Amino acid sequence: MSSSESGNYEYVSARVRSRRAYLYTDEDYRRIVRMGPNEISRYMEETTYSNEVNEFGARYKGVDLIEYALNHNLASQFEDLLRWSEGELYEQISRYLKKFDAWNVKTILRGIYAKEKRETIRDDLIPAGEFKIAFLERLIGSESIEEFVSLLTGTMFGESLLFELRDYEDTQLLVSMENAIDRSYYDQLLKNMEVVEDPSVGLYTDFLRAEIDFRNVMNALRIAHSGSDISITEYYIKGGKQFTASKLSSAMKNVDEIAGLVRESRYGDQLSTVLEKLENSNSLIEFEHGLEAVLLAYCDRLSNVYPLSVCPVIAFVLSKEKEIENVRAIARGKEAGLSPEEIENQLVIL
Repeated sequence: MSSSESGNYEYVSARVRSRRAYLYTDEDYRRIVRMGPNEISRYMEETTYSNEVNEFGARYKGVDLIEYALNHNLASQFEDLLRWSEGELYEQISRYLKKFDAWNVKTILRGIYAKEKRETIRDDLIPAGEFKIAFLERLIGSESIEEFVSLLTGTMFGESLLFELRDYEDTQLLVSMENAIDRSYYDQLLKNMEVVEDPSVGLYTDFLRAEIDFRNVMNALRIAHSGSDISITEYYIKGGKQFTASKLSSAMKNVDEIAGLVRESRYGDQLSTVLEKLENSNSLIEFEHGLEAVLLAYCDRLSNVYPLSVCPVIAFVLSKEKEIENVRAIARGKEAGLSPEEIENQLVIL
């Protein structure tokens, strides 16, 4: 499958393998976690973030510089993926990267709701999806939630947000609208995937369904851990295979019951260690990191089985995301005065 019609898989897979070789290693993280923010930015300048650190270095310092360099490097790397890709491969990558459109739309929605300054909202955006900066700026400039929803008419989020607008007007809560954004993203991602007669696409679809399963479990755990009486149906995303809304709802009396449900699923063996930690801890952080690590490992295995498919690209996207999140966690941890050991507990490293 290397034609431009189906996709130039061989070329893009080779480019992605080269990019993955430059991702930070365990040794890099051990160094960075013992640096201050200014030292971190200098270290980044000597790696693949050099262009972004130099570009923003005159305007920002410390953690702000690190944040801008991370977000814009992520966008630049993913723009390269699309620039390299052709045909069906381009379409698959483009659909997956719309996760950043969902991120940005939710970020702006929350900012408008909280009446935050435009600069504050803008700082948290990751310009790596399909929406252009000019359109994101229009969304940021919305004077109300209603105007925000109106501007999204015609996008993949427009119809579902309009449907949930009445619920927001009744409750003045964003829960239903945020979930509508996530559901719209996964709906478009899985659309027509089942009818493609290609084993690599079939396994990729299994990965996407696993990602949805893990999202639903994490949402159920957070609700159970908080002691809230919110129904899981408020957060449930369709498309997973292992956990129905009714199964999760019946297990939501406490965290242990949800952990038991996961243990009995196809993911139980892979998550046995983190499930034990969850059952013996009041913190969900390690379990969430365990889910992320399992997803990364799963996608890596798919990449090895089907190297000429979209799987190696998605594995790189996930690994790059984790690198960004790890460096951000280190920088913010340093700013908050956390110890290296406390910061290391927040990192996801394979």
